[in-house]
Amino acid sequence: MKKCKITVLKTTFQDDLAKEYGVDNFGKCPMHTEGQVYYADYAKPEGFCDEAWKAIYQYVFALSHGAGKEPFYFHDWIKTPGVAICSCNDGLRPVIFKIEAIDEDSTLNYTPVR
Repeated sequence: MKKCKITVLKTTFQDDLAKEYGVDNFGKCPMHTEGQVYYADYAKPEGFCDEAWKAIYQYVFALSHGAGKEPFYFHDWIKTPGVAICSCNDGLRPVIFKIEAIDEDSTLNYTPVR
């Protein structure tokens, strides 16, 4: 299993929806900023938003297990093999991530129970 590099590409804000549905003083995502980089494989990186991880982990898992040798799906999404562009599921302030397969081996950080 390999690691993946996760880069925050954009933190967006749906102003019209936030005005209608958001609480007072609602703003962009407080968890992530553009340009942040994380490395992951099977586990959520420290400091990464739980909800964003739930939205993107299946792509991280697939890429870390070698699915990135061909472009995803039927060659009608991302043109670069080993890359996925995904977002969290916050409809008012979605964060957009670039997930890249990298050539760094993953290591399990746990102690087996005996």
